Amino acid sequence: MAESPGPSRLSGRVGELLRRLPGAVLDRWPLLRRLRPTTVRARATVGAGLVVAAALALASFALLGLLEANLLRNAENDARRQAETVAELAATGRLGRARPPGRAVEFVQVVSADGRVLFSSPNLIGMPALPPAPPGTPGPRLHTWRVRPVDGDHRQRVVQVVTQTPDGPATVYAGASLRDADAADDTTTAALVIGMPLLLATVVLVTWRVTGHALRPVEAIRAEVAGISDRDLHRRVPVPATRDEVARLAETMNATLDRLEASGIRQRQFIADASHELRSPITVLRTQLEVALAVRDPELWPELIGGALEDIERLQHLAGDLLLLARIDAAQPVAAVPLDLGALVREVLEARLGDRVPVRTDLAADVEVTGGALWLGRVVTNLVDNAQRYARDGVDVTLRTTGGGAVARTAVLEVVDDGPGIPAGDRERVFERFARLDDSRSRDHGGAGLGLAIARDLSTHHGGTLTAEDCASGARLVLRLPLTPRA
Repeated sequence: MAESPGPSRLSGRVGELLRRLPGAVLDRWPLLRRLRPTTVRARATVGAGLVVAAALALASFALLGLLEANLLRNAENDARRQAETVAELAATGRLGRARPPGRAVEFVQVVSADGRVLFSSPNLIGMPALPPAPPGTPGPRLHTWRVRPVDGDHRQRVVQVVTQTPDGPATVYAGASLRDADAADDTTTAALVIGMPLLLATVVLVTWRVTGHALRPVEAIRAEVAGISDRDLHRRVPVPATRDEVARLAETMNATLDRLEASGIRQRQFIADASHELRSPITVLRTQLEVALAVRDPELWPELIGGALEDIERLQHLAGDLLLLARIDAAQPVAAVPLDLGALVREVLEARLGDRVPVRTDLAADVEVTGGALWLGRVVTNLVDNAQRYARDGVDVTLRTTGGGAVARTAVLEVVDDGPGIPAGDRERVFERFARLDDSRSRDHGGAGLGLAIARDLSTHHGGTLTAEDCASGARLVLRLPLTPRA
């Protein structure tokens, strides 16, 4: 016996059907696809129009229903009072004392159980009993009739009361005209038929105009951005004075263009500096090779070839630095693994050979950071290389931690040398690519000016900072990295 699908399965099928329904309708009637609004302005206008139309329709039905119910209740109360009054008179045998109905009640008629008319209001004299077979069960009944010729153009709310008279059971009919209710319904319906389209058209027009006014700055931004090429990054989009989401969008777009322009300038400057740095060793290397080719004395060849190998080694280091900078600029992800920073620094320092001055260390234990060992090792190497280049008697490397409690804990690595130091005004410039504070220093001793730039970029890539800070004597470079959170 096949199992019936469960509620969750059935709801899933219904949801899938509802999702496919719009596409199926558009495939069935392609004309609807053409009429589908494609712009934000059109969609906003159509959406507002549909919502307002639905709200007006519901409000109109509710208004007509409330108006009808209120007028119907008033007419029913008038007819009930009249019918109960006549029923009391009929029950006591005083039906002859019944008065004609008031202005609110159109007619009154009393009918016996055998269908005889016992009493009628003047406008029903001579007319037969209203229902062909009046019920004999005591109690009120409510009806809405069109009684002719009493009031053929309007409805009547009829209250039917069965009472016991001295001659037997009788039925009292009292009818109140619904002329006012019908007139109010007609007037209200006519007003709604005329007013609703006007109100809907006003809403649609206002929405169209307001949306167009709101989106005009967006179109200006789009047009400006469309005209910006890689050679026009100095251009900026207009910022409207509205201080709204569109203004914030324009400000964000201009900030993005600022970054793009700065990146383009930095890239062009980097290419120019790299070309200049590569040109010098290539020129020297070519000169050495040409001299070696021209010299016929074999005893001079080792010296010439040794110089050429030094230039090749320098070119190799420079190419490696440029490749590393390109990888950093490409924002390649860091191998995020926990590592002991103190052990890493000790390993890097122990692997160094031929340092010009000794390196003294004071490394705290159990300092764990998250990052790539290769890249953080390169940061330590570059910092120590820079210190070795300028130190007179020694280099101090210190590792400690700061923070705790509400303040995030941080690993602090300091590399201090006793050289000439870094002037306060140049403490940011030393981290620029190809920057040299002493232009008279030879490139052989001063490097290419990429070491500290690479170190800072790698530090930033690991979520840390690298700064040049005050020092009593020499230069003090400080690397700060967030510690690995402990479980």
